[in-house]
Amino acid sequence: MAEARGDTRNRILDVALELFNDQGYDATSLREIAERLGVTKAALYYHFKSKADILLELHLRLHDLGDDLLAELDQLPDDQVVAAWPGLVDRFIDAVTENRDLFLVHQRNQRAFEQVINDERHQQANQDIEERFRRVLANDVIPLADRVRMACSIGAVMVGLMGADEIFGDEAAQVVGLVRSTVHELL
Repeated sequence: MAEARGDTRNRILDVALELFNDQGYDATSLREIAERLGVTKAALYYHFKSKADILLELHLRLHDLGDDLLAELDQLPDDQVVAAWPGLVDRFIDAVTENRDLFLVHQRNQRAFEQVINDERHQQANQDIEERFRRVLANDVIPLADRVRMACSIGAVMVGLMGADEIFGDEAAQVVGLVRSTVHELL
């Protein structure tokens, strides 16, 4: 039964993601999400207290993308971090590309996301990711030049890929390869 509950919960999130991207968060109602799923609004409330809770869960999916890579980074000895970084960044590029809709919903609904940033779960998840990332970048065992390149590589991925469809239009598919090669040149 728990698996079915998780499947329904994920289906709600997937449908909400699609509608929030297509219509915007403010213009999407819980009724529309329920209708698209073929369930009642009461069924949605069983899984989420509000539309803002759905938005928070979508945002936390973004956190999960970085969390997996940071967990691997946490396990590496200091002397292997620099060598492993390009592979980790490649996997981050893949994760961003595969989950582009999550980044788009964030970009297109920034005002709505202001509602969830003060949520305790978001603050804890955000703080954890930031602390882990800062711990790596502040590790003075790793040469400063490498740490700066590592930090810049993440910035290059985020700026280069977030909204690539809207910025680069039909050439967005080429952008992933260009971001990847640019990041590798940087590193």
